[in-house]
Amino acid sequence: MLNKLVFITLVCFGTTLIWCQPVYSQNNNTIISGKVTAADTKGFLPYVTIILENTSVGTVSSINGDYKIVTTSTSYLITFSFVGYETESRTIFPGKTQIIDMELHPTSIEIGEVQIKPEKRSYRNKDNPAVELIAKVIDNKDLNNIDEQKFYRSEKYEKIVFSLSNLPEGFKKSRLPDSFEILFNNVDSSRADGKKNIPMFIKESQSEVFFRKSPKSKKEIIKAEKNLNFDEYIDNKGLTANIKYLYQDINIYDNDVFFLSNKFLSPVAFTAPIFYKYFIVDTSMVDDEKCIQLFFEPRNKADFLFHGFLFITDDSLYAIKKVDMSFNKGINIDWVKDVRIIQDFKKVNGRVWALSHDDVSVDFGIAKNMVGFYGQRELDYSNYSVNDPMSDTLFDGRLTATKVVENTQLSEYWDSARISPLTKAQSDLYGIVDSMKESAGFKRRMNIIMLVTTDFLNLGKFEIGPVGSFYSFNEIEGSRFKFGGRTTEVLSKRLYADSYIAYGFKDQQLKYNLGLTYSLNGKSIYKFPVKSVRVSYMYDTETPGQLLQYSTKDNLFLSFRRGVDDKMFYNRSLKVEYLNEFENHFSYAIGYNLTEQAPGGNMTFGNDENLPLPNTIPYINISEVFLKLRYAPKEEFYQGKLYRSPITSKYPTILFQSILGSENLQNDYDYQKFRLGISKRFYFSILGYTDVAAEAGKIFGSVPFPLLFIPNANQTYSYQKSSYNMMNFLEFASDHYASLNIDHSFNGFFFNKIPLIKKLKLREVATYKMLYGGISSKNDPSLNPSLFRFPTDKLGSVTTFSLDEKPYIEASVGVSNLFKIFRIDLIKRFTYLNNPNVSSLGVRVQFRLDI
Repeated sequence: MLNKLVFITLVCFGTTLIWCQPVYSQNNNTIISGKVTAADTKGFLPYVTIILENTSVGTVSSINGDYKIVTTSTSYLITFSFVGYETESRTIFPGKTQIIDMELHPTSIEIGEVQIKPEKRSYRNKDNPAVELIAKVIDNKDLNNIDEQKFYRSEKYEKIVFSLSNLPEGFKKSRLPDSFEILFNNVDSSRADGKKNIPMFIKESQSEVFFRKSPKSKKEIIKAEKNLNFDEYIDNKGLTANIKYLYQDINIYDNDVFFLSNKFLSPVAFTAPIFYKYFIVDTSMVDDEKCIQLFFEPRNKADFLFHGFLFITDDSLYAIKKVDMSFNKGINIDWVKDVRIIQDFKKVNGRVWALSHDDVSVDFGIAKNMVGFYGQRELDYSNYSVNDPMSDTLFDGRLTATKVVENTQLSEYWDSARISPLTKAQSDLYGIVDSMKESAGFKRRMNIIMLVTTDFLNLGKFEIGPVGSFYSFNEIEGSRFKFGGRTTEVLSKRLYADSYIAYGFKDQQLKYNLGLTYSLNGKSIYKFPVKSVRVSYMYDTETPGQLLQYSTKDNLFLSFRRGVDDKMFYNRSLKVEYLNEFENHFSYAIGYNLTEQAPGGNMTFGNDENLPLPNTIPYINISEVFLKLRYAPKEEFYQGKLYRSPITSKYPTILFQSILGSENLQNDYDYQKFRLGISKRFYFSILGYTDVAAEAGKIFGSVPFPLLFIPNANQTYSYQKSSYNMMNFLEFASDHYASLNIDHSFNGFFFNKIPLIKKLKLREVATYKMLYGGISSKNDPSLNPSLFRFPTDKLGSVTTFSLDEKPYIEASVGVSNLFKIFRIDLIKRFTYLNNPNVSSLGVRVQFRLDI
């Protein structure tokens, strides 16, 4: 899923384009483009080497035979060469834009009157020297993969740069805001393909990396960091986490390579020869090492596979000396126009091959010829030591730690730390941004951007929002107007306040909330890890069975609902909570909740046998002590202004909750509640990924229906991943339950093989949701007359049921990535179809940005 970082980035760059025009002219550039085809087959030729004579400028043709060169170098001849075909050259004109389509002819050997041409035959693995070579690489993976060593350490330098890219020709300075002029004149021309960028964000770090094979663990101790400071607008820590999620460390020897939130099958995986084609191209010298150059490409161009070159040592080790690869632009990944991954390896300790340089660049954008973002992450590793034993205590605690080093912000420190120097534009960016941030125009425009992307208006010491919740409506409150805000760390880094007031014009009641949170570790309560105490007092409505993730109930789009929605709780609550998050991503919260809960709409609290007319009571007292435990190993997330959104990974998340309600606490009932939930994403390489969530709960004690487990239902037309989308609010209640939620994305595995549909880059999704539970006799109002009767409709028919007979089941098939921003699901409900106001089929839509 496209995370908050990319969404903010796209909005920012789109907003900037409205304000700004590009800043450079290409009048002196030589621009050459065209297609390379084969004369014998008339098909496109990929990876043809294209060089401008007497220069170091060149490129290779794409998988579709396309190429483009943009350069200021002077040359009068362009040369095309490819194994098995004659080398061809053409005259070019410096400083001009020109199209040169090239048709290459197969190599032929002439002996007298006999002409021998290469035989055309289908590719096969049997008796193929290229496949035999890759088999030897695979057989030697454990010998050449440094992660198979017992221990190693190294120094690491990392540089991450994001830039505006693909800027069109021409520039009108009169259209450029004064606060942005200095930034948009800082053009970087260092890209190998000749394209120019404008750097917008840069981050550098210097660290030590420690690795242990058994038990496997990798720890990084950061010694120094330097980056642009946008803390007023964007959480830099969260921004970095998102970037590292997209640009995860790549080990070519792994069977699966996690990249851009997807899993790609490595060209040296054990099963790789089933999915890849291999061709020996040539032998070449790479850093004084004789290597065999091997080209690889997918058998099916639509699968999540790479194509490119491996440079394999020409000796008995068959180690990988260099990798230069990308993936087919036609695969089902949005917002990505181009990718290049280059890795260099060096021999350490005279035997072990280790990664020395890693350069991953991605050209992000909506369409090929539109302005986008160019993101590049470079890693340099040096000073390796291998198999020197390390203490187990080194790997205790958080996997990333920080060690304070003096003078790390001085330019002299970074000049010596960098192995790959900054370009002039990158170096100048630090000073440019510091200057821009003092501009009133810059602050004003950034506040507008943050309002759009975070739903809060930043006023310095205070923030107003969330703006999207200022108006909503429902059956009971009618039109609901709400206004609120919160203080920021500018006012105080210890004490934070948040508050809102709301008014429903139909029920004519004023709702409100006031919360105070005190940070115990002196850090912002919106940045991990949090250690805080919070006290809040609230009077507001609650829809039974509506539990939203990363959203607020006061959302205009969630106000449009299907079926009958005429029941609510009115809660008057005092809550005290102590939260402690640890660096290893274990956390616990312990607290106390005192709530006066009253029925609203077409709902009453009462029974026919123990109460006089009108057989109802105005409210119940809920007094509870609770404990919440959460463990999410290696979790990363983006910290927004309203919520913290976890970045889904292959690691599980475990949740446990215990609630004690006791008459000794002035509670109306005695009970204990327990809930346990586990969620995890499973990756299946080219077949996509599956999100699985399992949960179970149990209540000990006798309680009325408001205190039973009420499933998370959905009566809106928006698809909600964690809800039962065909279930009505308060349709079921249980004192014990177990649930299973499976959501699989095929990443276009089937659609990509259908010629007309694959161009749309649609993706197939399928879900299965099951809920099994029941109500024991002591909590069943039909068997225990002291309990409140279940809610009914206006005609007196019961609308809340038990799950004793059979499980609730719904499933869906859908299409995501529609117009790149929507997911549509056709959902079928299989059980309890005779319940009132239900239907067996429904369509739900979700706004969703994917990569």
